[in-house]
Amino acid sequence: MLILVTGATGKVGQRFIAGLLDDPRFAKARIRALCHNRVCDPSERVEVMRGSIADRAVAEAAVDGTTHVVHLATCKETPDDVMDVTVKGLFWLLEAFRQSASARQFLMVGGDAGIGHFFYRHDGPITENTPHQAYPGCYALSKVLEEVMVQQFGIQYDIDWTCLRAPWIMEKDDFRYTLSFGDDVFGGPDWKTLVPEDDAKRYARDGTIPLLRDADGNPLKRNFVHVDDLVAAILAAIDNPRARQQLFNISLDRPVDYGEVAAYLARTRGLDSIDIPSQFHSNWMDNAKARYLLDWHPQYDLKRLIDSAWQYERPSDDPRIVWYPG
Repeated sequence: MLILVTGATGKVGQRFIAGLLDDPRFAKARIRALCHNRVCDPSERVEVMRGSIADRAVAEAAVDGTTHVVHLATCKETPDDVMDVTVKGLFWLLEAFRQSASARQFLMVGGDAGIGHFFYRHDGPITENTPHQAYPGCYALSKVLEEVMVQQFGIQYDIDWTCLRAPWIMEKDDFRYTLSFGDDVFGGPDWKTLVPEDDAKRYARDGTIPLLRDADGNPLKRNFVHVDDLVAAILAAIDNPRARQQLFNISLDRPVDYGEVAAYLARTRGLDSIDIPSQFHSNWMDNAKARYLLDWHPQYDLKRLIDSAWQYERPSDDPRIVWYPG
């Protein structure tokens, strides 16, 4: 088993490679890590390649001789690169994969941006049958195009594909910094721009939590997943016949409720909260299909997500870096 991993140096890529190498089920598996801007360390079981999947020759060389592709490479709101990487690059990978004599399974991690997550109102749980609804921007559009492309290759060429659709992926102290009113905020919204400047500085100093409210005035419900749970789902899908040509939602069992977050942090850490109105919409990703077909169950719930983020002590040699804008 030789597994090509694109996006090998990213948050998911690093955890996936480490998880697979430690898993006795994959004791004989080897990794081909395709690296672009950053490079991971080679080892006896990890071969490192350099290049961009937007280059057809690189994509073909990367797929050559592999049995599996775990496609994690992506772009955020970078219009100059996003179509080259997420559309053209994926196309070259799929073209090489379908023509390969050794290829067995193409596994891709998608995103809930493809169904608009909190930008649009959903009248029920978001399932794998919910229609695509990209929100404004190139990133969400790329997530739609990726899912459609891999599904169409299954129809056209009967390749064995699996897509794991993930919401916002957390690790280490990420979740804590999604709630920061300071310049160290991770992702969006950028809370300090939603309140007066002096208030933002005070909230950042005191650790005040934003309690985001949805368009109906209720605490917003938004979907998250911890990277360890996503990696467990990838490992569960590899060579699983029940994953053949299937799309799965991979998320916490319940969405994160900003009201519950504020209440828990007030009770356990004495932190205050401040209401932040919005026109976003609460939603709920249904992960029942993955739990049923893959026998996968997330180990993180709201309390563990919060506690692990607040208890994490970041080493001095592991600075907080956001590798992409948006």
